[in-house]
Amino acid sequence: MAAPALSETLTIDGVKRTFSIQSPGAKPAPLVLVLHGNTQQGSDMETRTSWPGVAAREKFTVVFPDGLNKSWADLRGSGPRGGRAPPKGTDDAAFLMAIVDKLIKDGIADPKRIYVTGTSNGGAMSMTLACLHTATFAAAASVIMNMTDIFGDSCKPSRPIPMLMMNGTEDPLIPFNGGLGTSRFAVPGFWSTAKTLAFWRKINNCSAQDFQSSNLPDRDRSDQSTVTRIESRCPAGQDVLLYRVNGGGHRMPGSFSDAKAERLVSSLLGPQNHDIDGAETIWAFLKNFRR
Repeated sequence: MAAPALSETLTIDGVKRTFSIQSPGAKPAPLVLVLHGNTQQGSDMETRTSWPGVAAREKFTVVFPDGLNKSWADLRGSGPRGGRAPPKGTDDAAFLMAIVDKLIKDGIADPKRIYVTGTSNGGAMSMTLACLHTATFAAAASVIMNMTDIFGDSCKPSRPIPMLMMNGTEDPLIPFNGGLGTSRFAVPGFWSTAKTLAFWRKINNCSAQDFQSSNLPDRDRSDQSTVTRIESRCPAGQDVLLYRVNGGGHRMPGSFSDAKAERLVSSLLGPQNHDIDGAETIWAFLKNFRR
């Protein structure tokens, strides 16, 4: 069992920011920033996903930062966004990069193996860091999130960066086919998963077409969903990969439930897939890359 993450603070632009960190004995180690969704905190990712266990077994440092007002200031800017919004003027990219810089300076993080991932708003913030600080990150992964016009116009990576996406086809908030989701909390303007995937394929000099699709084993026949792994034909070290969760909702796949009130959450966000584990699958991708 993983040891509890330790709470840390940083002051950014006069504002006290918080995060939790779990490190292995060996240093420097790979570092994964794990970013929570809107209305959540870092502790939700620590307790409702398998990231702590994966990090302990694989001997990498994992950090669970807290967004102000339980949200992240990603590249959607002032465009449409549901749920909470960060305080005006919040620079979350500066906060997250300060964490990375501190851990590298302290000898905790290996500067050649820095990664970022997140779900929903955290997925958007993960792509934001891939856009703005491409040279720092060896790879990134975004779960249940698509880009928007404002996001796409603002994203200008300095080089190719390996990217994994993991989206549900029945997501009521971030519609797989773009536009406006079916939830009463949804907002319009999202690109489709196909368009978002195409964006990263172009950045990474990949073919525009799917290279290979494979249906993964339906290990849990009661979860109302299956998973298809869609590879891209890309230059070596510039991989773009999509896990399409067929029938999946606005939930990260997991080996255990991500919610206490499972029935209520499923009615609001759709089903959670249990055929794959999100953290395990994402780490299996991230660990292949070095900067």
